[in-house]
Amino acid sequence: MRERFVTVGGHEVRYLESGGRGRDMVLIHGLGASAERWQFVAPLLVGEYRLVIPDLPGFGYSDKPAADYTQEFFSDFVGGLLDELGIRRAHLVGSSLGGQVAAWFAAGNPGAVDRLVLVSSSGAMKLVTPALQSYIMAGLYPSIEAATRAFFDMSASREVDPRIAESFVRRMHMPNAKMAFMSTLLGLKNSGGMAERLRKITAPTLVVWGSLDPVIPVKFAEAFHSAIGDCSFYRMEGSGHTPFVDSPEKFSRAVLSFLAG
Repeated sequence: MRERFVTVGGHEVRYLESGGRGRDMVLIHGLGASAERWQFVAPLLVGEYRLVIPDLPGFGYSDKPAADYTQEFFSDFVGGLLDELGIRRAHLVGSSLGGQVAAWFAAGNPGAVDRLVLVSSSGAMKLVTPALQSYIMAGLYPSIEAATRAFFDMSASREVDPRIAESFVRRMHMPNAKMAFMSTLLGLKNSGGMAERLRKITAPTLVVWGSLDPVIPVKFAEAFHSAIGDCSFYRMEGSGHTPFVDSPEKFSRAVLSFLAG
């Protein structure tokens, strides 16, 4: 993976790029994460695709401006990133917060999205589950112990690579990281109109959800599956909130099959 930086909306954004000359695939991470969250599945997706994996503004090693981190803010970023990289049309794959961002963008920019993959997407659930609460506390009071517990709670494998917890804590101690984290949470809490937005999506869509997801339970997949016109649903048995981490081979097979039509 090649690390690159680009200026989007006046802010420096870091992204990872890999792959050949094929169609562009943009992978969007979730709350508090970074491009590295896709590290286990990215090598399985490269093949015919050029991968672009950004750190969303406010997260990872991208700038963390004083801003309202709303769905409009993140959607504008996706559009700006595509423009800066000269990408006219791409596959979008988004996880959790990234799924909501991808869906929001796809609804407003139908010509820019070829196919859409939403993984355990936020946007439908309005309550706070114990696993989500654990993750929020780890973001607000970052320590190795708290981060390890949070990732343990989110995973179905019950094995947490120490490097994942260490990287999370290191990034959450960066200047303005907690501000961006909290602003994003408020943006998620106050976001509305998601159902209407989903009905505007015209791109063929695959909704992927782990059957054991304790953060956003699989029952919330129905809100996406029923609202999006051209939509398929894949329930990943035995996976938690991030099936591309729990079972990268199974996840990649499902996604590649869908993208191939």
